[in-house]
Amino acid sequence: MNAIVDPNGPTLAVVPSNPVPEGARVGYFTTPDKVQLRYATFPKGQGAAKGTVCLVQGRTEFIEKYFETIADFQSRGFAVATFDWRGQGGSQRLIGNRRLGYVRRFDDYWEDLRAFHGSILLPDCPAPYYLVGHSMGGIASLYAGIRDRMMFERIFVSAPMVGLDRQPFSMAGMARLCGTLANLGLARVPIGRRGDKAQTEQSFAGNPLTSDLQRFNRSVEVLKARPELELGAPTFRWAASAFAAMAGAATDEFPGAVRIPVLMLAAARDEIVSTAAIETLGLRMRTGRHVVIPGARHEMFVENDAIRGQVFAAFDAFITEQSA
Repeated sequence: MNAIVDPNGPTLAVVPSNPVPEGARVGYFTTPDKVQLRYATFPKGQGAAKGTVCLVQGRTEFIEKYFETIADFQSRGFAVATFDWRGQGGSQRLIGNRRLGYVRRFDDYWEDLRAFHGSILLPDCPAPYYLVGHSMGGIASLYAGIRDRMMFERIFVSAPMVGLDRQPFSMAGMARLCGTLANLGLARVPIGRRGDKAQTEQSFAGNPLTSDLQRFNRSVEVLKARPELELGAPTFRWAASAFAAMAGAATDEFPGAVRIPVLMLAAARDEIVSTAAIETLGLRMRTGRHVVIPGARHEMFVENDAIRGQVFAAFDAFITEQSA
């Protein structure tokens, strides 16, 4: 596992509406199965050092989408380390059609995070480490809390993908269905969902992601500048892997297996993941709890100022004030 930082390496997209946080350092690291992932680290801002936030993104996302959020963490005294998951953003794509979401198995995301921890966090970033994840990154964060309770002090997740509403079968049933179709030759065939449509200036009205027009358009501008960062619909193989992970989170054993402190935020108006599933899991966890943010849509880190204020108030109470 090697970290690479050189003038000919990866870059970050720069657009006027989305300034790069101070002190950015960008490079590649390589996972044990030889997948090259783009990462970036950012030093803390002024004030006492509080450790490092390891920020893991949702499906289709990319480092640049979190610039404002990274700066918010920096201003609180945290260094920030983040990366693009395999198959998306500026990381290596896994199949010929780079616009389709594909992963062989959900455990591969754990391998990405574990490689990042060993290659970048431990040697380059100040301890202690706090894991912050959104959506797909949220459920990956919860599984990380089961796999290795010593990697992170606390886990803070936004709209974790622990279940989906309006499905014809249970999460386990959907995993079996999608897995069967993938094994019948449809593994790389896309599945379309409303939330997977490309963002454009015209698609803001009624979008399920955020009520904030400026932040919505900021992502549009980044993708216009760097269209290679965009990811479209997931494939049947990705869906089978994701549904299997969600089915695992619904088992009786899962809540007690997470042994480090966890705070889950659920969006009251979420149309992407199931708020009810987050609430159910939060009530069953021994070391975790949940908070529902009124009025919020799925992407709370890019919601309006009032909602983001509630998100960071929860973060401060759970992490910032505990690390002082």
